[in-house]
Amino acid sequence: MKHSGALVLFSGGQDSTTCLAWALDRFEHVETVGFDYGQRHRVELDCRETLRNAMADLNPAWGARLGEDHTVELGAIAQVAQSALTQDVAIEMAEDGLPNTFVPGRNLIFLAFAAALAYRRGLKHIVGGMCETDFSGYPDCRDDTVKAMQVALNLGMNQRFVLETPLMWIDKAQTWRLAEALGGHALVELIKRETHTCYVGERGAPHAWGHGCGVCPACQLRADGFARYAAAKSG
Repeated sequence: MKHSGALVLFSGGQDSTTCLAWALDRFEHVETVGFDYGQRHRVELDCRETLRNAMADLNPAWGARLGEDHTVELGAIAQVAQSALTQDVAIEMAEDGLPNTFVPGRNLIFLAFAAALAYRRGLKHIVGGMCETDFSGYPDCRDDTVKAMQVALNLGMNQRFVLETPLMWIDKAQTWRLAEALGGHALVELIKRETHTCYVGERGAPHAWGHGCGVCPACQLRADGFARYAAAKSG
């Protein structure tokens, strides 16, 4: 195990919950940070405490390593960015070829604030759920973007942060398999029951893969990944 601490960007969604499990499996001390940026699916933030408590109960070693949680208010993002994630508009493709759920600069802002917090808390590793293998096309989820941001943060803060992206090169089915490898069937069920990934913020009755509207891009990715994961298990 690496003898240093980690800060996990923890939204309350499937990917960040898997990343939290990944970090708890590797680092001696793990803290979490969530961002309230006026997202229409703000219900995800309400899932975080339940998930943290349940993961600590799931594995005593994880419970011993799980440290403080932080919430950062970033409402200015919604003021300057026009996105279907911050406005009640239909989700569709924009003229620039990106989905209108793209919030310009969001992950860059998240990483900058996370690094500032990690600097204060003495944490070297910053863990995020960015992925470019099976994703919505956001340019700030790309590996090149994250690597460039790591260089900028280390130069600007005179640090040696490591931006960890354990999901970068795996698809959603593999993300479910990673969760199972880390926490067994119990973690998979916890993710299905308590996380939130739906862009429109709908909880409602659960699907086989968890809660959500079932039609937004986030739900479709999650449902497709779970179907492939389940099929591989049954096969």
